[in-house]
Amino acid sequence: MKNTYTASAVMDELLRSSTDISSPLPGELVEGTVVSITKNKILVDLDGIATGMISGQEACDSLDTLKSLKVGDSISAYVLEEENEDGLVVLSLRKASQEKTWKRFVDSYQSQKSIQVIPNEANKGGLLLNIDGIKGFIPVSQLAPLHYPRVDGADSNVILARLQKLIGLTLSVRIINLDREGGKLILSEKAAEEEVREGSLNKLEVGQTVKGKISGIVKFGIFVTFDGLEGLVHISEIAWGHVKDPHDYGRLGDPVDIMVIGKDKDKISLSIKRLTPDPWVSATKKYQIGTLVEGEITRITPFGAFMRLENDINGLIHVSEISNEENADPSQSIKVGDKIKAKVIAIDPEDHRVGLSIKALSEKPEKKAKKTLKDEDITDGAKEEKKKKTKKDEL
Repeated sequence: MKNTYTASAVMDELLRSSTDISSPLPGELVEGTVVSITKNKILVDLDGIATGMISGQEACDSLDTLKSLKVGDSISAYVLEEENEDGLVVLSLRKASQEKTWKRFVDSYQSQKSIQVIPNEANKGGLLLNIDGIKGFIPVSQLAPLHYPRVDGADSNVILARLQKLIGLTLSVRIINLDREGGKLILSEKAAEEEVREGSLNKLEVGQTVKGKISGIVKFGIFVTFDGLEGLVHISEIAWGHVKDPHDYGRLGDPVDIMVIGKDKDKISLSIKRLTPDPWVSATKKYQIGTLVEGEITRITPFGAFMRLENDINGLIHVSEISNEENADPSQSIKVGDKIKAKVIAIDPEDHRVGLSIKALSEKPEKKAKKTLKDEDITDGAKEEKKKKTKKDEL
């Protein structure tokens, strides 16, 4: 027989070739073409090999693919089951998106590249997010300086309120721990800024003036972020005059001009007041010893009363200079808000101090001894024995 290629042989050949075409297996990512979209399911042609079905929550992914999906579109899907009772391959857009997301996370983790995320929840420990079922967490300690909730007394309720304001914001983070099996990530906003921070720190010089934003206000000063860095404006560097409460000088997020006055490794000291002229330069000429002045009492302490001479210039009326009574209580004869007259008896322009006296107004010039300004006369922590020594010196 010259021709033995029978119908039976053809069938055998087809069967052999069909075994070379493998069906999609669970766990694989496959490409297909949408052939039908109904309310309950999506049918996908898998290169003529099989028909896949996507239904329920498996049709929902982080990219919201279903919203714009049309018949004829090519899509990537994850195989959940090789074949269901209807002979259809069970597919998932959600898992496909999750697999792609995991690959992106793994690549970012291995290369230490930053990624963009949006927190959708907060607790007292930090920020939480969920991307295609993958849970991420940004601990409070890993937030960038601008977002770190600096709170006096570490009040957990205030901290939580601050963190909740970050929900919905796009943050640049770096993955510092990845648990593929548990489906969890630990993220760091601070680490993502580390490279920028190092570059800025190397360029930073003492005396430099920069623009920043207030990132925290506490009882001892104001924190300011700039160029990926954060520094502290100590309460003594906020204004030339006495600062009672740093909260009176700004709010979180406010822009502010600052001067760099110190740099010790990653600790940066800043000043706001040094960007304005020192009022004590002119005060030295204006308030000579013996000058009569008038002003308002702004503070009363056990060792005396402070009187405002002009903006940012305050003088101290030591308790021994209020009256001739020994160990007198300043609050018994002077009240905050009182406007009184006094005489300048000492001035120290270097330490920004002016000593005043009420009782000197009634002293006769020939009996008045020359006075110098003592540290114990104007320091908040003056000790009683030094006060007595000052009294003895005057007598």
